[in-house]
Amino acid sequence: MKKITSRRLFIRNVSMASLGAVYLSSSSKLSAFTLNENSFAGYNPYAEYKTDLRVSELIGKHITVKGKIFCKNKLEPIEGAKIEVWHLSPNSFKYRHQAKLIANKQGEYSFITDFPNKESGKTPRIYFKISKGDTTYTTELLVNDFGSYITGEHWEKNQTLGDLLQPVKKQSNIQFNISI
Repeated sequence: MKKITSRRLFIRNVSMASLGAVYLSSSSKLSAFTLNENSFAGYNPYAEYKTDLRVSELIGKHITVKGKIFCKNKLEPIEGAKIEVWHLSPNSFKYRHQAKLIANKQGEYSFITDFPNKESGKTPRIYFKISKGDTTYTTELLVNDFGSYITGEHWEKNQTLGDLLQPVKKQSNIQFNISI
């Protein structure tokens, strides 16, 4: 006895296979674009220029992050560098805390934000993208109740800062310098 499949069943199966192939190829292209565009999750190129990222001045813990942007070769402050920052919002797994800043004539920047939430198994962190001309650099600042820390990659790429390399946390204020 021969097994005969209906034409409708054949068309349905072919359609499902085609949709699956289209979905997989488009999602892999999308994830490849996201990873190549910026290696950190939550980056938003359309963030607003602002220095206060807090949702409310009254609720929760706040931290102030200040620092200088230096030229990697000369260790001189860089005026007009664009700094983009973002982090997970408190009690959420969404990146609603985002802003852009411009370094002043002395290369200084400053912003205040709510204490960031943490991804599972990671320390809370604030992501940075610094741009000046054709040069772009991304890094992250790790924070907790006891201090602030840098990653090994940040340490390697910012050695010219010397004593200015390590972030300094005093109560709710953090000094974080970056060289590009």
